[in-house]
Amino acid sequence: MDNLSIDIETYSSVDLKKSGLYKYVQSPDFEILLFAFSLNGYPVQVMDLAQGESIPPHIIGHLCNADTIKHAYNASFEWYCLSKWLSARRLRTPLSSWRCTMAHGLYCGYTAGLSATGDAIGLPQDKRKLGIGYSLIKEFCVPHKPSKTKPRLRTLPAHEPEKWQLFKDYCKQDVVTEMTILNKLSGFPMPEDEQRMWELDQIINARGVNMDQNVIYGALEIAEKVSIQQMQEAKRISKLDNPKSVAQLKKWLEEETEEELESLNKETVSNLLGSDALADNVQRMLELRQEFSKTSNKKYTAMINAVCEDGRVRGLLQYYGANRTGRWAGRLVQVQNLPRNYLESLDTARDLVKARRLDALKAIYGNVPDTLSQLIRTAFIPSPGNIFLVSDYSAIEARVIAWYAGETWRQEVFRTHGKIYEASASQMFGVPIEKIKKGNPEYALRAKGKVAELALGYQGSSGALINMGALDMGLTEGELPDIVSRWRGANKRIVDLWYAMENAAMEVMEYGHPVALKGLLIQREADLAKGLDFLTIQLPSGRKLFYVNPHLGTNRFGKSSICYWGMDQTSKKWCVQETYGGKLVENIVQATARDCLALAIARIETKGYPIVMHVHDEIIIDAPAGTDLDAVNDIMGEPIGWAPGLLLRGDGFETSYYKKD
Repeated sequence: MDNLSIDIETYSSVDLKKSGLYKYVQSPDFEILLFAFSLNGYPVQVMDLAQGESIPPHIIGHLCNADTIKHAYNASFEWYCLSKWLSARRLRTPLSSWRCTMAHGLYCGYTAGLSATGDAIGLPQDKRKLGIGYSLIKEFCVPHKPSKTKPRLRTLPAHEPEKWQLFKDYCKQDVVTEMTILNKLSGFPMPEDEQRMWELDQIINARGVNMDQNVIYGALEIAEKVSIQQMQEAKRISKLDNPKSVAQLKKWLEEETEEELESLNKETVSNLLGSDALADNVQRMLELRQEFSKTSNKKYTAMINAVCEDGRVRGLLQYYGANRTGRWAGRLVQVQNLPRNYLESLDTARDLVKARRLDALKAIYGNVPDTLSQLIRTAFIPSPGNIFLVSDYSAIEARVIAWYAGETWRQEVFRTHGKIYEASASQMFGVPIEKIKKGNPEYALRAKGKVAELALGYQGSSGALINMGALDMGLTEGELPDIVSRWRGANKRIVDLWYAMENAAMEVMEYGHPVALKGLLIQREADLAKGLDFLTIQLPSGRKLFYVNPHLGTNRFGKSSICYWGMDQTSKKWCVQETYGGKLVENIVQATARDCLALAIARIETKGYPIVMHVHDEIIIDAPAGTDLDAVNDIMGEPIGWAPGLLLRGDGFETSYYKKD
């Protein structure tokens, strides 16, 4: 089988970062400037399409041949760009013949980015991505703002011949780097199921989702008017030049309250607003500060930036966006991070926004920025004549951890009524579940059961309860240790799972032999010739979780702990990470939940239901009116062969726009 490694450089007047791949490529002025390739490991060649060279006919044949495997780093880009280039010649390149080396690296526990992956994987200097790339891309691949010294809108090769030669070298080196990474990882291939999932992800992203541009533009217009009014009010109250300035407002608030403030972050402002002793002007300025920080207009702007000519937004999901667990991440509009909606009359609010009726919105809903924020979801709409079928997994992480741990009372809850918060409170406090219902004093226990369920499943303690909002729910810090103790007492098998998982991983690290536990296989895998070393956990699905360069260290309690190299989620730096039993269980549970979702996506698509996006554990289908929702929910709840006894359930609803039911 032939292998073709590819890297291309392109031009488009559309901003790739703001608007995404699909709008970028669909721009009329899009073009491929350079095409670098290596066939079957032979020296890399660069075809200068910008200066009249052509892709060799036999290479075009390989692009169109399903039996030639095409490799690229972030292959989504090369596949879609070359699909457009080939379609103009009435040709096509089969998606099934493409392989993404970035996805492969993410699967093996590395980070995204060709340069960052090359560094993390330990490539020699001559095999790494050249560091001059960003400046050359800025020079040749994007339009310029004309100036006196550089009046042209675009730099062509003839304008900067020396830089252009550097750019060709850069493109060539990217192929070398991609091939070297691919070779390094060849001993740890992605499973075929994951390759097919990557392909399906491209199809869903390219399909896109329809947008209600009347809502979007109406919201932006209203938000601009409200912003002007708020600024005028804030200036009138505070007499500040710029009330949005943190430094100016902080100083003003300290003078008005005679208190020193550490910051004006969301938590500080909320705490201040909870005080009963605030003067009216201070109260209103803090409320305005909260409204200034609303990001609804940014979401609507992101939608406009990304919407294509046919009114659809594409590329909303990033395959393997969550490193290690493999869960998807949001891109562009960030659909994984949309505000919830609580308004009872969403239809009315949408109609008023589309009609730009600011005064009516104020009269009915009061807080206009909050109303606009709640309407963000509703900007996603079905195709004309269709409806959305929205189906999600009910409490999937709670179901998966109960399945792994063999926590029988929880399994029984999911087999019957499914009310895990009430059942948890019943177990924790010894109260019959029948009494934990609205109208009874025992119903107050449900809140404790809920926050415990959300916070404590992965070895969390009082701090985890606080992070999950326990204090905002009216609980006191003094109550939290008791809640932790009661939850752990009611879930002894889950607690046992934390320690069993940590002991198994430590045994692998100390003695080197594989350990099987709860359908998982934990082992040390290495390719010493290529300098690769992993702690891996094989899931029941067959997929593996990879921990790069594992070693034993000492944690803050002075005990031996498992360490590995990974991406710090706060600093975004590649550095040593520490893990423990509860964290390993969290990785495993979330990864297994993700694999359940991936299988459901594949099953639903196979049945002919077109998915336009999925958000966390929820799938959104754009289907003709009258499509059977129960059939979709049934697919979500179908048994999974590699997870016998795992009780899944799909819940859903029909809607004419996306919302939280």
